[in-house]
Amino acid sequence: MNVAIVTVGDEILAGSTTNTNASWLAERITERGSTVQRILTIPDDRELIAAHVARWSDAFDAVIVTGGIGGTPDDVTVEAVADGLEREFVVHGEIRERLVEKAAAFREANPEMVAEYDLQLDIDAAASIPEGATPIVVDEGWAPGCLVENVYVFAGIPDEMKAMFEAVADEFQGDSTAETLYTPAPEGSLHEALEGVTDRFDVSVGSYPRSENRPGRIRVSSTDPETVDAAIGWLREHVETTDPPTETNASE
Repeated sequence: MNVAIVTVGDEILAGSTTNTNASWLAERITERGSTVQRILTIPDDRELIAAHVARWSDAFDAVIVTGGIGGTPDDVTVEAVADGLEREFVVHGEIRERLVEKAAAFREANPEMVAEYDLQLDIDAAASIPEGATPIVVDEGWAPGCLVENVYVFAGIPDEMKAMFEAVADEFQGDSTAETLYTPAPEGSLHEALEGVTDRFDVSVGSYPRSENRPGRIRVSSTDPETVDAAIGWLREHVETTDPPTETNASE
């Protein structure tokens, strides 16, 4: 499965929010054997989002769009997806009923906040999705995500986005497999080995240089696990290897 990821948000482009959603999604999708072929960040521009959705839904097996879906005036992501796929933007009855109950429970549990602030919840907006879409409802979020054709719409808030992805994660199962070898050798010394392994085996190879806190990495992938094993075995004979970094170092 070839996947494109579109992250929507003016705040990401301004640098005030770090785009952790794209890297998290790419890692989870790759782990499942699918391939992320595009990652794009664009502003909260309804026409621009719609244009990319229209084009990329034809070009890729799946498109993931993350951004504001909460029903506030600057949340245009879901409406833009509806535009891009030429669908009406409609209130989903079951979602609306759920949100009415959720809003009532919130008001009951937070009477002081309700008394202090004029909370304006646009339930119809939050319950609206492209016509015919399948809602992705999670406890972590207010408004639901959705699946429409091959386009998955997730919230931009990381906890909500992760919950929505996990709800549909099995749909991103692919046939690619990969294995990583770690080396203390500088990347400049690996040219012959990297060229040799691709000459001998039908694999894709990525080389990632070492840093002060972690060794270099050579990642080998293919649709055939036995070919990956053989290529890794060959590399071990031709490249100096070391143990994988600890979790602490890996995160640095």
